[in-house]
Amino acid sequence: MIEGRAIRQVLLEVVSDLAARDQLQQGIALSEAAQRLGIRGNRRDEQALLTLWFDLFRNGQLAWGLNLANQNPPFCHLTDAGRKTLENVSRDPANPDGYLAHLKGLNISHPVTLSYIQEALVTYNSSCFKATAVLVGGAAESVVLDVRDNIGANMLLTNRSLPKDWEDFRIKRVLDSMQREFEGHQKDMSSELFNSIQSYWPAFTQQIRTTRNDAGHPVSVDPVTQDTVHSALLIFPQLASLAAQIRAWADDYYV
Repeated sequence: MIEGRAIRQVLLEVVSDLAARDQLQQGIALSEAAQRLGIRGNRRDEQALLTLWFDLFRNGQLAWGLNLANQNPPFCHLTDAGRKTLENVSRDPANPDGYLAHLKGLNISHPVTLSYIQEALVTYNSSCFKATAVLVGGAAESVVLDVRDNIGANMLLTNRSLPKDWEDFRIKRVLDSMQREFEGHQKDMSSELFNSIQSYWPAFTQQIRTTRNDAGHPVSVDPVTQDTVHSALLIFPQLASLAAQIRAWADDYYV
């Protein structure tokens, strides 16, 4: 049996190709995907393909109809969400296996972080966007605390004192303490790393925290949208990659 991620990847590629030629129809898409995958006659793989095809409708990437003259099946079209998915087919959150493979390719393997992200991808693809916001926020907090613990352990090994609020239970204070520590070591970092921290670290953490807080402390009926959690999921690998660079610097500096 072919893995689901391989079927999903090929299906998304077929959808992208057919949409570009204005030929997106159910029968054509499924036949083309089955041919590329070589699964004709294998009922389990064919059923997996059908399940993933209808997931695209359930998740809002596809909708029935091409235009008013062809408004019913087998004709269909990409929605705005579908077009965003296809902008980066290999690692969009709508392709969970590709997204996770991308994270692992960045050497993001912390079990707590991955467990939150894996569940976030499930809720995102089930249109449970408030739950996604909370889970991505938890994953981001795990990344931050992993960096803090790494630097803190290096400090203690070299008889340095931990900065104020370094171990505070409030993540905002921890982030502020870390930012002060980074700024105090500008001369000890490459300009590229320091500029990345200054430009992106606060923006990454704030965007994800704000989205999570909107879900946890709602002020409206629909405080979190698909667009906001999609953005948070797209930002997360960049945050995790920057965190890995900071840990590598800390391992070299605090010796």
